[in-house]
Amino acid sequence: MKCDAKTFAQMYEAVYKDMYRFALCMMKNRQEAEDTVSEAVVAAYENIRKLRNEEAFKNWIFTILSNVCRKRLKKAAKEQVHSQEDMISRIPSQEMELGIAVDVRKAFFLLEEEEQMIVGLSVFGGYNSQEIGKALKMNPNTVRSKRSRALQKMECVLR
Repeated sequence: MKCDAKTFAQMYEAVYKDMYRFALCMMKNRQEAEDTVSEAVVAAYENIRKLRNEEAFKNWIFTILSNVCRKRLKKAAKEQVHSQEDMISRIPSQEMELGIAVDVRKAFFLLEEEEQMIVGLSVFGGYNSQEIGKALKMNPNTVRSKRSRALQKMECVLR
């Protein structure tokens, strides 16, 4: 797809908030989320010619973002191992609007990385199981069952 900077900026502006929310849930802190989104946007802009149609932009850029998140998380895991409670304690308090938000975040962080990706793409990206399956190279039925199990895990923690 041929795309100038202005068109790319318009398409990106439509999905930025969802991208940031997804990255924040995955990376667990503001700076990492911002860096991850920036890295994904640069990669998307450099490869925009590979996008076949403009309607697929959101799915395409979220796939790039989820890959960047995975890469950064794997790198961080190799460098240093943190307990889940330590990760939660690093979330700035101004990002926690209600006590419930803290509990939801804790429940989310207890999920496995793949479950976080699926729930994040579903909740923050607004993707259905078909789209998530395509992005993560999974069967849509598998995505639905993993999403359901992940949400059940979160529910158990939240009780």
